[in-house]
Amino acid sequence: MNHHRQSQRTIDINTRLVTTGVVLTAAGAVVAWAGMAIAAAAVAAAGRRLIREMDVPPSQQAAMKLHQAKEASRAGLQAWHATSEPRG
Repeated sequence: MNHHRQSQRTIDINTRLVTTGVVLTAAGAVVAWAGMAIAAAAVAAAGRRLIREMDVPPSQQAAMKLHQAKEASRAGLQAWHATSEPRG
């Protein structure tokens, strides 16, 4: 009788290397997060400085552009009505 024995295979993992890899990955993530936070703070500070140095605040610029758009729309509507009225 020929018996087939199934060999058990085990994975031999060097836990010291895995632990070192996890620690280095975590440290890299912390350093990357710190770098992103510093960069975001610098960009935000530059944006605040830019807005502070503007002659006209963004809210006032938006209000002026809205007024211009309304006036242009009104003028276009008046011109359209003037050209589409029946002449007789």
